[in-house]
Amino acid sequence: MSDYRIETDSLGDVHVPVGALWGAQTQRAVNNFPVSGQPMPPAFISAVALVKQAAAEANTSLGLLDNNRCDAITDACQALVRGEFADQFPVDRFQTGSGTSTNMNVNEVIAAITASKGVEVHPNDHVNMSQSSNDVIPTAIHVSSVIGVTERLIPALTHLRGIIYEREAFFSAQVKTGRTHLMDAMPITLGQELRTWREQILLAEKRLEATAADLLSVPQGGTAVGTGVNALPEFSSQFVKFLKANTGYSFRSMEHKFVGLSSVDGPVALSAQLRGLGIVLTKIANDLRWMNSGPIHGLAEISLPALQPGSSIMPGKVNPVIPESVAMVGAQVMGLDSANAIAGQSGNFQLNVMLPLIGGNLLDMIGLLGNATSMLADKAIRDFTVNTETLDASVGRNPVLVTALNPEIGYSLAADIAKEAYKTGRPVIDVAEERSGLSRERLEDLMDPLKLTRGGIT
Repeated sequence: MSDYRIETDSLGDVHVPVGALWGAQTQRAVNNFPVSGQPMPPAFISAVALVKQAAAEANTSLGLLDNNRCDAITDACQALVRGEFADQFPVDRFQTGSGTSTNMNVNEVIAAITASKGVEVHPNDHVNMSQSSNDVIPTAIHVSSVIGVTERLIPALTHLRGIIYEREAFFSAQVKTGRTHLMDAMPITLGQELRTWREQILLAEKRLEATAADLLSVPQGGTAVGTGVNALPEFSSQFVKFLKANTGYSFRSMEHKFVGLSSVDGPVALSAQLRGLGIVLTKIANDLRWMNSGPIHGLAEISLPALQPGSSIMPGKVNPVIPESVAMVGAQVMGLDSANAIAGQSGNFQLNVMLPLIGGNLLDMIGLLGNATSMLADKAIRDFTVNTETLDASVGRNPVLVTALNPEIGYSLAADIAKEAYKTGRPVIDVAEERSGLSRERLEDLMDPLKLTRGGIT
């Protein structure tokens, strides 16, 4: 047992690895929860550290904590925010539902860091002063989610929209066959198709921003059950003042803090918007896969960049690997959202007891979607090439163009012309010239594919 030291808590002695900064309560959690091997994400630990720093500063401003200890706690917290001591947070995310184990893990590590600098700080009495795991962990969920969406996900979406905008302008006059039910429909431009993606992303982005803004309201100061026991009434307002100053985000104190402890309604709402973005990205990925299909026996409208060999047995095969990866991210995000919905139902009286699950899942979703968005922009949409000849030929052969004749000759005759064109394989304009009574010049004007992409009645 020479590689261990003895730590003691209210339940007795615990063997803790000699090099570990954590203490007895963390070690008990390590022993108790050998579940997934996945600790809470580093961004979550950083958020807890931000909570601890603001709490220490608030307590000092209220005369409860001396300046020396406050400075030591602040320095330790900033080290954690910078990502130092990242190997000191081993607690599995499938732990006690309040996240007490992670809260105490951070408290113990901060206390150890301060002790190494010659300042004696107790993990409960000082680092956890005026706090409970029950308000720290929900607040950290809000803080980490707001920072993740704002600093990681939104910039990636903005980048993707910019790439699409450049490409849609370039293809504004490239006509292609529209498709409904995967069947040939009236023509559109490739630029219109790309703009549709861009608009979807913009709307998803706005919904994310609005939902993340709701999470600026935090329940810190509710302590154990929402009443604020063991914290001064002024603690909450002081806490958010320092949290705002330290993060640059306009955090505010939740008026009825019971809500933030007993439920995770705000985080669940964010989860739903992340799922919505996953659906948008999956739709775009699937469109790209269909457009790229072939190259001989598919649509072959575009060619995605060739990034890697596509088969271990079929030489020369290249697959749409980036859209496939993005689609898998979409599936994973939808699954995590389902888990978050179940977690949201697990508020029993004054506390939700699946806090670590939803906190970890949200950050996983944000990270996956941010990476997938950047990858889609830079490795698929930026550099795909258009098979112009294929697009032009398919538009010209499309009997559905006869739809433009409805106002002139009526639906029934137009349908007969389309059926004959399908059956005989002849160009629809030739059949229409024979049967409609309209001149070739008039038909060419009415059935001009580019004009038809602008809508209206010719």
